Amino acid sequence: MLFLVIAMLVALVLAGLVALYVAYPHRGEDVPHVPWVGHLLRKGVDNVPTLDNTAEADAHHGTDDGEEAPSLALDLTNLDHGRPEGRRRA
Repeated sequence: MLFLVIAMLVALVLAGLVALYVAYPHRGEDVPHVPWVGHLLRKGVDNVPTLDNTAEADAHHGTDDGEEAPSLALDLTNLDHGRPEGRRRA
């Protein structure tokens, strides 16, 4: 039971820090009344490794031979494919 309470408190503190970061330092503003927290959050985010955003943009432009890149989205335009016309599910 004690483990569960501590885990929930840790999760709440982390969620609060993420919300605080998004509300202030991510937008370039200082955190009111505790600017040192904003500086710590910025420093922590700068030290965390991130994915390269340009790799995702290049994948959507197609291949080198001019063909379109295959889409990962499901085609839901024809949901009756493979069913006889007279027998539909209710």
